Amino acid sequence: MKKLGVIIAVLTMFVACESGPQKRVLKNANGRINNVLVVIKNSEWQGEIGDELRKIVAEPVLGLPQPEAKFEISQIPPENLGSMFRATRSILNIGVGEENSFNIATDVYASPQKVITVIGKTKEDLVKLIQDNSTKIITSFRSADLVSIQRKILKKYWDPAKSATFSKQGYSIKIPKTYSVVEDDGDIVWYRHKISKGESMEIFAYSVPITSEDDENGNNIVATRNAFGKKYIPGEVEGSYMITEEAYTPHVFPINFKERKAFETRGKWEVKGVWMAGPFLSYTVVDKPNNRLIVVEGLTYAPGANKRDYMFEIEAILKTLVIN
Repeated sequence: MKKLGVIIAVLTMFVACESGPQKRVLKNANGRINNVLVVIKNSEWQGEIGDELRKIVAEPVLGLPQPEAKFEISQIPPENLGSMFRATRSILNIGVGEENSFNIATDVYASPQKVITVIGKTKEDLVKLIQDNSTKIITSFRSADLVSIQRKILKKYWDPAKSATFSKQGYSIKIPKTYSVVEDDGDIVWYRHKISKGESMEIFAYSVPITSEDDENGNNIVATRNAFGKKYIPGEVEGSYMITEEAYTPHVFPINFKERKAFETRGKWEVKGVWMAGPFLSYTVVDKPNNRLIVVEGLTYAPGANKRDYMFEIEAILKTLVIN
Protein backbone atom coordinates (compact mmCIF):
# COMPACT_ATOMS: atom_id res chain seq x y z
CA MET A 1 0.00 0.00 0.00
CA LYS A 2 2.79 2.39 0.91
CA LYS A 3 4.57 1.74 -2.37
CA LEU A 4 1.40 2.47 -4.34
CA GLY A 5 0.97 5.68 -2.34
CA VAL A 6 4.51 6.73 -3.22
CA ILE A 7 3.80 6.18 -6.92
CA ILE A 8 0.65 8.32 -6.76
CA ALA A 9 2.54 11.05 -4.89
CA VAL A 10 5.29 11.03 -7.50
CA LEU A 11 2.70 11.27 -10.28
CA THR A 12 1.06 14.24 -8.57
CA MET A 13 4.42 15.95 -8.15
CA PHE A 14 5.30 15.54 -11.81
CA VAL A 15 1.91 16.84 -12.93
CA ALA A 16 2.32 19.87 -10.68
CA CYS A 17 5.79 20.49 -12.09
CA GLU A 18 4.37 20.69 -15.61
CA SER A 19 2.52 23.89 -14.70
CA GLY A 20 5.58 25.52 -13.11
CA PRO A 21 7.78 28.16 -14.73
CA GLN A 22 10.45 25.71 -15.87
CA LYS A 23 9.48 23.08 -18.40
CA ARG A 24 10.96 19.67 -17.73
CA VAL A 25 12.94 17.86 -20.40
CA LEU A 26 11.35 14.44 -20.87
CA LYS A 27 12.75 11.32 -22.50
CA ASN A 28 10.99 9.85 -25.52
CA ALA A 29 8.18 7.48 -24.63
CA ASN A 30 8.60 3.86 -25.67
CA GLY A 31 6.15 1.07 -26.38
CA ARG A 32 4.08 0.19 -29.39
CA ILE A 33 0.79 1.76 -30.41
CA ASN A 34 -2.29 0.03 -28.93
CA ASN A 35 -0.35 -1.35 -25.96
CA VAL A 36 -1.12 -0.53 -22.31
CA LEU A 37 1.03 -1.18 -19.24
CA VAL A 38 -1.20 -2.00 -16.26
CA VAL A 39 0.42 -1.32 -12.87
CA ILE A 40 -1.46 -3.37 -10.28
CA LYS A 41 -0.75 -5.90 -7.53
CA ASN A 42 -0.48 -9.44 -8.86
CA SER A 43 -3.22 -10.64 -6.49
CA GLU A 44 -5.61 -7.93 -7.71
CA TRP A 45 -4.74 -8.56 -11.36
CA GLN A 46 -5.65 -12.23 -10.96
CA GLY A 47 -8.98 -11.47 -9.27
CA GLU A 48 -12.18 -9.53 -9.89
CA ILE A 49 -10.38 -6.20 -10.51
CA GLY A 50 -8.19 -7.71 -13.19
CA ASP A 51 -11.18 -9.41 -14.79
CA GLU A 52 -12.98 -6.07 -15.03
CA LEU A 53 -9.94 -4.38 -16.56
CA ARG A 54 -9.51 -7.11 -19.14
CA LYS A 55 -13.16 -6.81 -20.18
CA ILE A 56 -12.62 -3.12 -20.90
CA VAL A 57 -9.08 -2.81 -22.23
CA ALA A 58 -9.07 -6.09 -24.17
CA GLU A 59 -12.52 -5.62 -25.72
CA PRO A 60 -12.51 -6.67 -29.41
CA VAL A 61 -12.25 -4.00 -32.12
CA LEU A 62 -15.44 -3.68 -34.17
CA GLY A 63 -15.45 -4.53 -37.84
CA LEU A 64 -12.45 -6.88 -38.03
CA PRO A 65 -12.73 -10.34 -39.63
CA GLN A 66 -11.10 -12.03 -36.63
CA PRO A 67 -11.34 -10.92 -32.97
CA GLU A 68 -8.49 -8.57 -32.00
CA ALA A 69 -8.31 -6.71 -28.68
CA LYS A 70 -8.30 -2.91 -28.65
CA PHE A 71 -5.07 -3.03 -26.64
CA GLU A 72 -2.34 -5.53 -25.89
CA ILE A 73 -1.82 -5.61 -22.13
CA SER A 74 1.33 -5.99 -20.04
CA GLN A 75 1.06 -6.12 -16.25
CA ILE A 76 3.56 -5.38 -13.52
CA PRO A 77 3.19 -4.87 -9.73
CA PRO A 78 3.72 -1.31 -8.41
CA GLU A 79 7.17 -2.08 -6.96
CA ASN A 80 8.44 -2.94 -10.45
CA LEU A 81 7.60 0.46 -11.95
CA GLY A 82 11.24 1.44 -12.39
CA SER A 83 12.87 3.78 -14.88
CA MET A 84 12.53 1.34 -17.78
CA PHE A 85 8.75 0.94 -17.43
CA ARG A 86 8.06 4.58 -16.51
CA ALA A 87 8.80 5.67 -20.07
CA THR A 88 6.01 3.48 -21.45
CA ARG A 89 3.65 5.36 -23.76
CA SER A 90 0.38 4.29 -22.03
CA ILE A 91 0.25 3.47 -18.30
CA LEU A 92 -2.80 2.47 -16.27
CA ASN A 93 -2.22 2.59 -12.47
CA ILE A 94 -4.79 0.66 -10.44
CA GLY A 95 -4.98 0.12 -6.68
CA VAL A 96 -6.74 0.42 -3.33
CA GLY A 97 -6.00 3.60 -1.36
CA GLU A 98 -7.40 6.11 1.12
CA GLU A 99 -9.70 7.99 -1.27
CA ASN A 100 -11.68 7.22 -4.41
CA SER A 101 -10.04 9.03 -7.32
CA PHE A 102 -9.69 9.00 -11.09
CA ASN A 103 -6.91 11.02 -12.74
CA ILE A 104 -5.62 11.42 -16.30
CA ALA A 105 -2.15 12.94 -16.71
CA THR A 106 -0.10 13.74 -19.80
CA ASP A 107 3.69 13.41 -20.23
CA VAL A 108 4.43 12.44 -16.63
CA TYR A 109 7.66 10.48 -17.10
CA ALA A 110 8.14 10.69 -20.90
CA SER A 111 6.62 12.23 -24.02
CA PRO A 112 4.23 11.55 -25.64
CA GLN A 113 2.67 9.68 -22.72
CA LYS A 114 -0.71 9.19 -21.09
CA VAL A 115 -0.94 8.01 -17.47
CA ILE A 116 -4.33 7.11 -15.97
CA THR A 117 -4.60 6.42 -12.23
CA VAL A 118 -7.67 4.81 -10.64
CA ILE A 119 -7.78 4.43 -6.84
CA GLY A 120 -10.64 2.99 -4.77
CA LYS A 121 -11.10 2.86 -1.01
CA THR A 122 -12.28 -0.75 -1.37
CA LYS A 123 -12.11 -3.36 -4.11
CA GLU A 124 -15.82 -2.81 -4.73
CA ASP A 125 -15.27 0.95 -5.10
CA LEU A 126 -12.37 0.30 -7.44
CA VAL A 127 -14.38 -2.00 -9.71
CA LYS A 128 -17.18 0.59 -9.89
CA LEU A 129 -14.73 3.40 -10.71
CA ILE A 130 -13.26 1.30 -13.51
CA GLN A 131 -16.73 0.57 -14.88
CA ASP A 132 -17.91 4.18 -14.62
CA ASN A 133 -14.79 5.51 -16.36
CA SER A 134 -14.31 2.76 -18.94
CA THR A 135 -15.10 5.05 -21.89
CA LYS A 136 -12.68 7.71 -20.63
CA ILE A 137 -9.92 5.11 -20.24
CA ILE A 138 -10.31 3.76 -23.77
CA THR A 139 -10.81 7.18 -25.37
CA SER A 140 -7.80 8.74 -23.62
CA PHE A 141 -5.38 6.00 -24.65
CA ARG A 142 -6.73 5.76 -28.21
CA SER A 143 -6.66 9.54 -28.73
CA ALA A 144 -3.07 9.73 -27.51
CA ASP A 145 -2.06 6.86 -29.78
CA LEU A 146 -3.77 8.50 -32.77
CA VAL A 147 -1.76 11.69 -32.23
CA SER A 148 1.44 9.64 -31.89
CA ILE A 149 0.89 7.70 -35.09
CA GLN A 150 -0.07 10.86 -36.98
CA ARG A 151 3.23 12.43 -35.94
CA LYS A 152 5.07 9.32 -37.12
CA ILE A 153 3.43 8.61 -40.48
CA LEU A 154 2.79 12.22 -41.54
CA LYS A 155 6.34 13.49 -41.41
CA LYS A 156 6.14 13.38 -45.20
CA TYR A 157 2.79 13.54 -46.98
CA TRP A 158 1.45 14.39 -50.42
CA ASP A 159 0.65 18.09 -50.87
CA PRO A 160 -3.18 18.28 -50.98
CA ALA A 161 -2.94 21.49 -53.06
CA LYS A 162 -1.48 19.42 -55.90
CA SER A 163 -4.38 16.98 -55.92
CA ALA A 164 -6.88 17.56 -58.71
CA THR A 165 -9.72 16.21 -56.58
CA PHE A 166 -8.90 18.05 -53.37
CA SER A 167 -8.39 21.32 -55.24
CA LYS A 168 -11.66 20.99 -57.14
CA GLN A 169 -13.78 19.67 -54.27
CA GLY A 170 -12.55 21.97 -51.49
CA TYR A 171 -11.60 19.38 -48.90
CA SER A 172 -8.45 17.36 -48.21
CA ILE A 173 -6.75 14.68 -46.15
CA LYS A 174 -3.05 14.20 -45.47
CA ILE A 175 -1.85 11.02 -47.17
CA PRO A 176 1.64 9.74 -46.26
CA LYS A 177 4.19 9.43 -49.06
CA THR A 178 4.40 5.71 -48.33
CA TYR A 179 1.13 5.58 -50.30
CA SER A 180 1.07 5.87 -54.08
CA VAL A 181 -1.68 7.41 -56.20
CA VAL A 182 -4.04 5.06 -58.04
CA GLU A 183 -6.63 7.63 -59.15
CA ASP A 184 -7.07 11.38 -58.77
CA ASP A 185 -9.42 12.56 -61.50
CA GLY A 186 -11.14 15.54 -59.90
CA ASP A 187 -14.02 13.41 -58.56
CA ILE A 188 -12.26 10.77 -56.44
CA VAL A 189 -8.93 10.23 -54.72
CA TRP A 190 -7.55 6.69 -54.40
CA TYR A 191 -4.18 5.96 -52.81
CA ARG A 192 -2.55 2.60 -52.05
CA HIS A 193 0.12 1.42 -49.63
CA LYS A 194 1.59 -2.00 -50.45
CA ILE A 195 2.11 -4.04 -47.28
CA SER A 196 3.61 -7.05 -49.04
CA LYS A 197 3.06 -8.99 -52.24
CA GLY A 198 -0.66 -8.98 -52.96
CA GLU A 199 -1.54 -7.18 -49.70
CA SER A 200 -2.35 -3.51 -49.35
CA MET A 201 -4.05 -0.64 -47.55
CA GLU A 202 -6.32 1.61 -49.62
CA ILE A 203 -7.54 5.18 -49.03
CA PHE A 204 -10.51 6.72 -50.89
CA ALA A 205 -12.13 10.16 -50.79
CA TYR A 206 -15.14 11.38 -52.76
CA SER A 207 -18.39 13.33 -52.38
CA VAL A 208 -22.01 12.71 -53.33
CA PRO A 209 -24.96 15.12 -53.41
CA ILE A 210 -27.54 15.09 -50.62
CA THR A 211 -30.83 14.03 -52.18
CA SER A 212 -32.96 13.15 -49.14
CA GLU A 213 -33.24 13.22 -45.35
CA ASP A 214 -32.11 9.59 -45.39
CA ASP A 215 -28.79 10.75 -46.86
CA GLU A 216 -28.36 13.28 -44.04
CA ASN A 217 -29.35 10.75 -41.37
CA GLY A 218 -26.91 8.05 -42.43
CA ASN A 219 -29.50 5.63 -43.77
CA ASN A 220 -27.96 5.30 -47.25
CA ILE A 221 -24.31 4.76 -46.35
CA VAL A 222 -24.19 1.14 -47.56
CA ALA A 223 -26.02 1.96 -50.80
CA THR A 224 -23.69 4.91 -51.44
CA ARG A 225 -20.48 2.93 -50.92
CA ASN A 226 -21.80 0.03 -53.02
CA ALA A 227 -22.57 2.42 -55.88
CA PHE A 228 -19.08 3.91 -55.52
CA GLY A 229 -17.49 0.45 -55.56
CA LYS A 230 -19.41 -0.59 -58.66
CA LYS A 231 -18.37 2.56 -60.53
CA TYR A 232 -14.74 2.92 -59.44
CA ILE A 233 -13.36 -0.23 -57.74
CA PRO A 234 -13.38 -3.18 -60.15
CA GLY A 235 -12.32 -6.70 -59.18
CA GLU A 236 -9.87 -8.94 -61.02
CA VAL A 237 -12.67 -10.83 -62.77
CA GLU A 238 -14.76 -9.06 -65.39
CA GLY A 239 -18.00 -7.79 -63.91
CA SER A 240 -16.77 -8.00 -60.32
CA TYR A 241 -16.49 -4.98 -58.03
CA MET A 242 -16.22 -3.98 -54.37
CA ILE A 243 -19.34 -4.01 -52.18
CA THR A 244 -20.18 -3.97 -48.49
CA GLU A 245 -20.22 -7.53 -47.19
CA GLU A 246 -23.75 -8.81 -47.72
CA ALA A 247 -23.81 -11.30 -44.84
CA TYR A 248 -23.44 -8.71 -42.05
CA THR A 249 -24.67 -5.17 -41.53
CA PRO A 250 -21.80 -2.76 -40.72
CA HIS A 251 -21.70 -0.77 -37.49
CA VAL A 252 -22.78 2.87 -38.04
CA PHE A 253 -22.31 5.50 -35.31
CA PRO A 254 -23.41 9.16 -35.41
CA ILE A 255 -20.46 11.36 -34.40
CA ASN A 256 -19.39 14.99 -34.28
CA PHE A 257 -16.54 15.39 -36.79
CA LYS A 258 -14.87 18.75 -36.18
CA GLU A 259 -18.19 20.44 -35.41
CA ARG A 260 -20.01 18.77 -38.31
CA LYS A 261 -22.63 16.06 -38.28
CA ALA A 262 -21.07 12.81 -39.45
CA PHE A 263 -21.21 9.02 -39.31
CA GLU A 264 -18.47 6.53 -38.56
CA THR A 265 -18.94 3.17 -40.26
CA ARG A 266 -16.98 0.01 -39.46
CA GLY A 267 -17.56 -3.25 -41.29
CA LYS A 268 -16.27 -5.65 -43.88
CA TRP A 269 -15.96 -5.25 -47.63
CA GLU A 270 -15.92 -7.99 -50.26
CA VAL A 271 -15.58 -8.23 -54.01
CA LYS A 272 -18.76 -9.40 -55.67
CA GLY A 273 -18.02 -12.57 -57.62
CA VAL A 274 -14.46 -12.99 -56.23
CA TRP A 275 -13.17 -14.44 -52.96
CA MET A 276 -11.64 -11.25 -51.57
CA ALA A 277 -12.63 -9.46 -48.36
CA GLY A 278 -11.38 -7.43 -45.42
CA PRO A 279 -12.24 -4.63 -42.97
CA PHE A 280 -13.11 -1.04 -43.85
CA LEU A 281 -13.58 2.20 -41.94
CA SER A 282 -15.34 5.27 -43.34
CA TYR A 283 -16.39 8.73 -42.23
CA THR A 284 -19.39 10.29 -43.95
CA VAL A 285 -19.50 14.01 -43.18
CA VAL A 286 -22.59 16.12 -43.84
CA ASP A 287 -21.48 19.27 -45.69
CA LYS A 288 -24.82 21.08 -45.58
CA PRO A 289 -23.64 24.43 -47.06
CA ASN A 290 -22.57 22.60 -50.21
CA ASN A 291 -25.48 20.12 -50.14
CA ARG A 292 -23.21 17.09 -50.22
CA LEU A 293 -21.77 14.22 -48.23
CA ILE A 294 -18.00 13.95 -48.08
CA VAL A 295 -16.82 10.37 -47.69
CA VAL A 296 -13.31 9.37 -46.66
CA GLU A 297 -12.67 5.65 -46.39
CA GLY A 298 -9.87 3.18 -45.87
CA LEU A 299 -9.64 -0.58 -46.10
CA THR A 300 -7.12 -3.36 -45.71
CA TYR A 301 -6.53 -6.52 -47.72
CA ALA A 302 -4.15 -8.79 -45.84
CA PRO A 303 -5.42 -12.38 -45.64
CA GLY A 304 -4.19 -14.23 -42.58
CA ALA A 305 -2.62 -11.16 -40.93
CA ASN A 306 -3.81 -9.20 -37.90
CA LYS A 307 -5.40 -5.99 -39.13
CA ARG A 308 -6.03 -3.87 -36.03
CA ASP A 309 -2.91 -1.74 -36.38
CA TYR A 310 -3.38 -1.33 -40.13
CA MET A 311 -6.91 -0.03 -39.56
CA PHE A 312 -5.68 2.19 -36.75
CA GLU A 313 -3.22 3.84 -39.15
CA ILE A 314 -6.03 4.33 -41.63
CA GLU A 315 -8.15 5.96 -38.93
CA ALA A 316 -5.30 8.35 -38.14
CA ILE A 317 -5.09 9.37 -41.80
CA LEU A 318 -8.84 9.78 -42.31
CA LYS A 319 -9.11 12.00 -39.25
CA THR A 320 -6.86 14.60 -40.90
CA LEU A 321 -9.84 15.54 -43.09
CA VAL A 322 -10.23 19.30 -43.49
CA ILE A 323 -13.19 20.91 -45.27
CA ASN A 324 -12.46 24.37 -46.62
